[in-house]
Amino acid sequence: MQLPKLIHYKWWLRVTCYILFLLSGQSAATLLGGLYYDKGGNSKWMATFVQSAGFPILLPLLFFFTSSINSNTATNPISSSFANKPEGPKLSTLTFLYIGFGALLTGDNLMYSYGLLYLPVSTYSLLCATQLAFNALFSFFLNSQKLSPFVLNSLILLTASASLLAVNADSENSAGIPRRKYVIGFFCTLGASATYSLYLSLVQLSFEKVINKETFSTVLNMQIYPSFVATCGCVVGLFASREWESLENEMKEYKEGKVSYLMTLIWTAITWQVSSVGLLGLIFEVSSLFSNVISTLALPLVPILAVIFFHDKMNGVKVMAMLLAIWGFLSYIYQHYLDDAKSKTSLTSENEVAGAQLETG
Repeated sequence: MQLPKLIHYKWWLRVTCYILFLLSGQSAATLLGGLYYDKGGNSKWMATFVQSAGFPILLPLLFFFTSSINSNTATNPISSSFANKPEGPKLSTLTFLYIGFGALLTGDNLMYSYGLLYLPVSTYSLLCATQLAFNALFSFFLNSQKLSPFVLNSLILLTASASLLAVNADSENSAGIPRRKYVIGFFCTLGASATYSLYLSLVQLSFEKVINKETFSTVLNMQIYPSFVATCGCVVGLFASREWESLENEMKEYKEGKVSYLMTLIWTAITWQVSSVGLLGLIFEVSSLFSNVISTLALPLVPILAVIFFHDKMNGVKVMAMLLAIWGFLSYIYQHYLDDAKSKTSLTSENEVAGAQLETG
């Protein structure tokens, strides 16, 4: 009787670890990205490159879980019977998926880089809250997600939060940001949030309709191979835009020195991958929607940290936008709680019916 409880506790422990990875990794990566620009970095393609270039640190995890699955299948007859399922998708299909997702990530990361370059870190992070609203919209059409009143409330609140930041451009210009660049950064960040939400919904759809299984190794494959494609795309962009020619001077002129320049880029790449591990773990254990909800939880933290480390201004409009974003997030979380409680109730009812049938028999 204690075994189900033990499994339940282990599940919560894993989910808690993934949440910590996602929150800490995303917050640190966003702040380091802002630090790169704040201290003299100016290469948009380099900032885009580091968002995907850290994928090799996930290779040991892939080898470990792949070898564990193979050894369990070979030694456990029950595992091998479960492994005898219909063959997976063709290699050509997977290649098309990985290349498509990699190209999508390249564009998404580039738009995020423009957003970090042209916006204060606090404004950038609050704008990213709109990804929940976009996720609800894409999930409705692609993943058959129901738009309940609480989800709609979340969508409206997050839209209002982004609108407040849009009309806040004049106060931001006092920080030395031209209005044209502010508008570019605003719409690039908004477009990046929409693209990222589309990416998550398409990944979920691919798991359900194409791959038809959700083992941790397949989730890692979905991260590693598109990241490899995105990294190759960034290298092409770096050379095509001729930004690579200015990297040496950029390193020399970096305010904190060459070592700090390299460490900022390296740790940005690592923290993005820590965030990805948390994101992938939550997709594996719960769902892509839940992982996006948790990533939104980091957004109210970043503006506070940006005020501390980057001395960003936190005026009344930003505070109101942050409160609306938190309200929208809580509304989304409450809907997830209601769905979870409903599924538990239906599962309990099914078990009671099954028990009654056994007793009758």
